[in-house]
Amino acid sequence: MSAAVEMDMIPVPSVSVRFPLAMPKPRGFKAADPQTWPSIPGLLEFVEGELLYMPPCGEEQSAVAAFVTTELTLWARKHPGFEVGSNEAGILIDGDVRGADAAIWKVSGKPRSKEFRRSAPLLAVEVQGKYETLESMREKADWYLEHGTTTVWLVVPDSKLVLVITANGEKRAKERLPAPAGLSGLTPLVSDLLG
Repeated sequence: MSAAVEMDMIPVPSVSVRFPLAMPKPRGFKAADPQTWPSIPGLLEFVEGELLYMPPCGEEQSAVAAFVTTELTLWARKHPGFEVGSNEAGILIDGDVRGADAAIWKVSGKPRSKEFRRSAPLLAVEVQGKYETLESMREKADWYLEHGTTTVWLVVPDSKLVLVITANGEKRAKERLPAPAGLSGLTPLVSDLLG
């Protein structure tokens, strides 16, 4: 059972709040145990000792995340040995828990668990939502890279933009994305990711 959270609601103009928003950890919270996390609508991540909250995603972000997941899944079906995670796929590394909009891992050979994954994906994809800035998305991309992910795609629907970030820097994808390291043939059209 998820931890209950008592919330007093205070109306605050959205321009006054920067997301993700740090919130108190509930009594008994353990980052590695999903059942101790608060049960609230939205996305929660645990980074550098802070429980971070983002509001639920909107229609555009959810649709684009689905398009991205579709493209990754179509590729993975033709490439045994890889699998896709989405729906804020939970990743626990060095005490931090992050959620990827979509990602690709090598198949571990172990049965799938109900716990967070304990390894970095080869590719992580983040889709910008209403309350996310490009700066906050780049910070999350840096986290992925620091923990072993080789390529991060940042998808920005409003700008029809996909940024490809690796240890060598950042490039804007033109018409088609370059294949990430270790994921030969994964070269979707930018327009297919954006729907």
